[in-house]
Amino acid sequence: MRDAPPVLDATESDACYLAMKARDARFDGRFFTAVTSTGIYCRPVCRVKAPRRENCRFFRHAAQAEAAGFRPCLRCRPELAPRAAAWSIEDASRILAQQAARLMDEPDAWPAEGTAGAPGAAAVAARIGVSDRHLRRIFEAHFGVSPLQYLQTRRLLAAKQLLADTRLPVAEVARASGFASVRRFQAAFAAHYGLSPAALRRSGPADGSRQGTQVRLAWRPPYDAAAMHGFLARRALGGVEASGDGSLARTLRVGHGAQARSGWLAVRFDAEGHQALLDVSDALAPVLPAVISRVRAWLDLDADPEPINAALHASFPHGDGVRVPGAPDSFELAVRAVLGQQVTVAAARTLGTRLVAAFGEPVATPVPGLTHLFPAPEALAGADGDALGRLGIVRQRQAALRALACEVAAGRLALHPGADVAATCAALKALPGIGDWTAQYIAMRALRWPDAFPAGDVALQKALGVKGARAAEAASQPWRPWRSYAVLRAWHAAALPPQGLPS
Repeated sequence: MRDAPPVLDATESDACYLAMKARDARFDGRFFTAVTSTGIYCRPVCRVKAPRRENCRFFRHAAQAEAAGFRPCLRCRPELAPRAAAWSIEDASRILAQQAARLMDEPDAWPAEGTAGAPGAAAVAARIGVSDRHLRRIFEAHFGVSPLQYLQTRRLLAAKQLLADTRLPVAEVARASGFASVRRFQAAFAAHYGLSPAALRRSGPADGSRQGTQVRLAWRPPYDAAAMHGFLARRALGGVEASGDGSLARTLRVGHGAQARSGWLAVRFDAEGHQALLDVSDALAPVLPAVISRVRAWLDLDADPEPINAALHASFPHGDGVRVPGAPDSFELAVRAVLGQQVTVAAARTLGTRLVAAFGEPVATPVPGLTHLFPAPEALAGADGDALGRLGIVRQRQAALRALACEVAAGRLALHPGADVAATCAALKALPGIGDWTAQYIAMRALRWPDAFPAGDVALQKALGVKGARAAEAASQPWRPWRSYAVLRAWHAAALPPQGLPS
């Protein structure tokens, strides 16, 4: 192993060792254990026999373990761990480093390696408005590895998952995981993992009868799967989404134009295993990293409950497992937020279902009820006002929908996790018919901002026992930077029946 300095101090390392011996799922993805006697690093939940303490080194990030020369475990598979979802309200350098990491964690935002003669890390630096040199300096100070090492680890782990969970040819795996060529992919894979992509695939379990792609997505407990399922099921749009007993299914489009891929996915919650079981259609397999990233955001699987509950438990003692639902399609979520202005959840669902039937693209799926893709931005940008009016959408919301669709279709408005929250909210509020409530709701669910707070929401005010946006804003200050979670817990608590009454 290369002689890299330890990332954690002795006290933290001892705590990590105890968590690893207990296989405590609360710490999954918060650290990785590297074993010097084997050269392998594992998740804390790995089922292998616990190594001796003197042979263990602990790292906060997989990229740090790989930079120190360790290879990922083929049994616990570090690529399945919940991602680090740290947020900072501290110094600017820390915020920039975390923003860069979030961009590199999002496959939708990955630049192709070597594009325009620049490495991916340089493109990320340009995205956040700093020089490549400055990004390297602050990133290494915060994460202990360079942006290029971090991005390379993310690409290789994505490729490892594609090799293990799909039947895609190696050339397609290379492209899907962000490599510019098969040769560079194979060289990087062999250098980091000590075997070829084909050899890793041969080492996995053979299942030639398997249809589609099946993936396990871990979370850190506690996780209230029933609350998540109930929230999403109540808002399911006909044609696009379907829900069953503990399951969710939907159609999905990834990409734009000729490069777009479309298909379906279905997910079930495995509470005992602390994981979501995801099935993805073969048509979406080539974009599996993006699909996984979107599903993780949709179900909020990367949240770390410990700091959130430390801030919110006293105010919401029954909400420790409640998460913030995201969106597998951020444009779709923004449209639904506009349709939901000043109407009930049921009314917004009706309008959304009508919009899908009128402007959505038909798609064949084996799942009953899944018949359409949600309308693309281009379809709504050119929508006729009379056609929208016949669906029951009033003129003010018609203007908001068309303006929103035009901005997204033209590439002037990017709605995805990792986007600049302040700039995106300002751009949204500059559009006709979009105010602070809508912008905050989009920030909370589409941009994955943990401190969004739609203070003007009447149901929220009622749940908090206050009157007016100013009073709600004042009441929310102790919950920073986790106010999005406070909002969901307040809504969830308000929907619960009084104690002693049946649900």
